[in-house]
Amino acid sequence: MSGLDKETLANLTKLCRINCSDEELKLLLKNLQSILGYMDQLKEVDTENVPVCNHVSEEVKTFLREDEPSESLDRDTFLENSPSHVGGMIRVPTVIKF
Repeated sequence: MSGLDKETLANLTKLCRINCSDEELKLLLKNLQSILGYMDQLKEVDTENVPVCNHVSEEVKTFLREDEPSESLDRDTFLENSPSHVGGMIRVPTVIKF
């Protein structure tokens, strides 16, 4: 995808339904080309003898407690502690409006 041009980017923004002005498209194109250029540089690095590292902090020990099952609240107590409930269910703010 290193051949990213203005037309391709305009098509991508249309498909993603992202409205961009001409100035924003120019800046976005410049930034994406810079990122892709950096990725091309990384492809040139010899990683043949580099050991696999699945996580950057593999040697770090976590100090989290063990997950132990415990008694849960009964439904009435749980609902008493909720700010709003209807029909045995917690009412939450609307996330998606139609």
